[in-house]
Amino acid sequence: MKQTISTTLVCLAWCFTQVQAQNSSNPPRTLFGDKAFSTQHLGFFVAPSLGFTQLDGAAASLLHVRGGVALNRKFSVGGYYSKSMNDVRSKSEPTPGVYLDYRSIGGFVEYTAFANRLVHLSFPLMLGWGEVEYDREDGPANLGEANFFQVEPSAMLELNLHKYVRVQGGAGYRFVGNMSYRNLTQSDISGLTAYIGLKIGLFR
Repeated sequence: MKQTISTTLVCLAWCFTQVQAQNSSNPPRTLFGDKAFSTQHLGFFVAPSLGFTQLDGAAASLLHVRGGVALNRKFSVGGYYSKSMNDVRSKSEPTPGVYLDYRSIGGFVEYTAFANRLVHLSFPLMLGWGEVEYDREDGPANLGEANFFQVEPSAMLELNLHKYVRVQGGAGYRFVGNMSYRNLTQSDISGLTAYIGLKIGLFR
């Protein structure tokens, strides 16, 4: 019995040394390599800007803010918030004294080309949830509201002002999903938006 146990232990020890030798000569392959994750190339930013667009044929100015993290100065991901700042006088609404209020919130992914150059390009793709409703100067108009999904691909030209500050300008097109609100449809809310603003953060 003792001899059997001893033989078994010797066999297990031999198998273990063979496995260890094989693993050391042929390490397993992984998708992201064998290096530990490092924050050396991880940055972050906030990008406040003004947007100029049309909603139902009326001029609208937007307060637009994005914030996120960036990897190797090329790929970014984060969230955004956008809201109309002026009283948008909708062309199709017959009720006097009301204005259209628009807001949207969601996330984005972004690719930046030629990130190390003085002037470079970035391509944010925003996906979010939007809302429109009519309000009065003295409070809610009690005309309900409508919610919708929206997608906005855009292209921005960026200029490095400082190590931590960039100025950017560009345009995007807002595609609105199926919606109906009083006399409005998705085609009245979809449209081109021009942006100008800053991008402030740690870019690395």
